[in-house]
Amino acid sequence: MPYQYRGDIAHADVAFDAWAPTLDELFREAARATMHVMVENLEQVRHVQSIELTLEQENEEMLLFDFLNELIFYKDARRLILLPGAVSISPGDVGVTIRATLSGEEIDPGRHEVGTDVKAVTMLRYGVERVAQGWRATVVLDV
Repeated sequence: MPYQYRGDIAHADVAFDAWAPTLDELFREAARATMHVMVENLEQVRHVQSIELTLEQENEEMLLFDFLNELIFYKDARRLILLPGAVSISPGDVGVTIRATLSGEEIDPGRHEVGTDVKAVTMLRYGVERVAQGWRATVVLDV
């Protein structure tokens, strides 16, 4: 065979764990971790644009997956770095609903320390679980 796949050379993804005492805070922390991969200095992001976001999904795990991918969508479609402000997760018609206020600004390479471009959240080793201290998520980002 003229080629060989090797998993020991390139690790093309970024993985992180996030944890918080409440589900609302877990979503906020996971969003910040995702955005921090793309922009080093999140404290420099001005909150000049706001977006109200509502998503519904069958469970907390898939809701976080959709929420983080929505942040990536806004980065790709509108060049926006958005950070969560108010986040509220509650039971919905078919599962759980998130209502969040996202705010931020367009990416400015002159002001923002741009890092690695994130393409999507993957299902690889992905998970959200309730733990003794609250909630924990493991997220792998395709970069």
